[in-house]
Parts: sequence; C-alpha cells; structure tokens
Amino acid sequence: MAEASSTGNIIRMRILITGGAGFVGSHLSERLLGAGHEVIAVDNFYTGSKNNVAHLRENPRFEIIRHDVTWPLYVEVDAIYNLASPASPIHYQHDPVQTTKTNVVGAINMLGLAKRLGVPILQASTSEVYGDPEVHPQPEAYWGKVNPIGPRACYDEAKRVAETLFFDYHRQHDLKIRVARIFNTYGPRMAADDGRVVSNFIVQALRGEPITIYGDGTQTRSFCYVDDLVSGLIALMDNTSSETGPVNLGNPGEFTMSELATLVLEMTGSKSSLEHRDLPQDDPKQRQPDISKAKKVLNWEPAVALKDGLARTIEYFDGQLAKHPS
Repeated sequence: MAEASSTGNIIRMRILITGGAGFVGSHLSERLLGAGHEVIAVDNFYTGSKNNVAHLRENPRFEIIRHDVTWPLYVEVDAIYNLASPASPIHYQHDPVQTTKTNVVGAINMLGLAKRLGVPILQASTSEVYGDPEVHPQPEAYWGKVNPIGPRACYDEAKRVAETLFFDYHRQHDLKIRVARIFNTYGPRMAADDGRVVSNFIVQALRGEPITIYGDGTQTRSFCYVDDLVSGLIALMDNTSSETGPVNLGNPGEFTMSELATLVLEMTGSKSSLEHRDLPQDDPKQRQPDISKAKKVLNWEPAVALKDGLARTIEYFDGQLAKHPS
C-alpha cells in the first residue's frame, strides 16, 4: 500500500481513478488535485479524452495511464474510485459485450487490487439499476424493474452485478467499499456526440438543428451538475461511518423533456424546432432520486440549480463548437 504523506494539515493520498479522463473522472481528478492529493488516472480513451485532462498534465501530482480495466493493474495507491465505463446509451450499446466486461471484469480487477492493498474503493454505480421504476422517487431500498435481456441490459445488469461483487467482497473479505448510485449528470466536458439529452439539446440548439425529443416529451429526468456530483462522491469516500451505500447521488429537481427543451431554447436564443421521435425500447418514463440518505449520512445535497448549470454547460459547448464547427 502507498504511504499517505502529511503536508501541513492535509494528509496527501495517492488516489487511483479509473475512467479518469472521462467526463466525471476528469472533474474528480481536478478536485482531488486541488485538495493536495496525488492522482493516477487510468483510461482506455474509448469515451474518455486526453483533452479533458490536458490542463492537468503539467501538475507533478498527476499521472495518466492508458489502460483497459478488463486487464489487471498493478499500482500502489491509498484509495480507488472505479468510474470506468461508457455511460451513454449510444456508447454502451455500440459494443455491449465490452460494456459488460468493463463493468464486471473491471470491477473484479479493481476489487482485487483494493483487497491486495487493503484500501477503500468506491464504485460509481447508476440509477439505471432501478430500470423503468414503478416506485417514485427512487429510494436505495427499491430493487428496480430492469429488463435483463434488452438492449440496455449490458449497462443496467452489468452495474447490478458490479454492486453484487462489491458487497460480496465487503462481506467475504471485510473490504471497505462505497457504492454511489449516480443519477443523470451534466456539465462541461460532456461529449457533444454522446446522445445524452442535455448535450443533445444544447448542441442542436446552438447549431440551429431541430431538437429531437424521444417520446411525447412527458417522461422525466432529474439533472445534477457535475460539480455537485463530485462533491457527493468525495463525501461518500471520505465519510468515517461504516456506511457502504448504496447512496443515491443526484438532484431531486424533476423536469419533463419538453420543459428541458423549452429552457434550452430560451437560454440559447435558438429558433430550432421540436422534432418528436419514437421512444427507445426500455427507456425509463421517469427518474428522480430520493436523496434522504445522502443528506443524513453525508450531509450532502446539490447546490447548483438547473438554470445555473445549463448556463455553464451552454458556454462550454459554445466554445467547443467555435473550435470545431462540424
């Protein structure tokens, strides 16, 4: 196990982040470096991008390794955040077998590493484990309603198996685990082509293209700004109680797709029209986190309102499209 060092009042740790060049992983890397820690980011760059961490490369406490978590990794660290996985339907359905392997074999490899080193490990799970929920909002005690053989199952079921593995390692090997169930997250460094609704709507609006709404627009999501999510992940990893999770991390503010589209059009000043398309198979009709547990155990709740977060995200995509118009 790596030796944690003390600098002033800060205990500097060496922290491994799988998926560290991804959307969430890059923000987490940035935050942990800002807190004085060393960060080893691991990414195979399937959905992660070197551009997401380019500004961190000169930091002597940051290291980036190209590696696929389906293969074992041997490093010495004090804590592990396991974020590696494609997270949007377009990406995780492109190679469903690899998606399952990344989440299941990747979890086994990272749990094995954590067990060998005797260090805590956090799993970035997902609200997708709830499937198309029949309970609303969704508390952690809800077991979900998931189609195990549908086109989304490679992600939904793989994340459920990963949770099983985490809790079995905890029970069998007394491994210190943390499991976060992450709800829809948005913000700068989302990929413009990842197919997620916030990035889709913003990019289409800025380009003057029709806004594509799948279904009749009444289905709901709850959107959490990435800075709030990162705060929640760190609070969960750092909590000194015996809390393993799962803990829902998301913003309980619930919006229909039509409401989101209207807000994006208003904030961008776009004249884009709305275009309705068929709802994809097994797409959840509603999604809203019950964050009572996060409030109680972590003293965490999101602070960034949707309109404020969208403003920052629109500014980011506006800059990206100016650099890369097509």
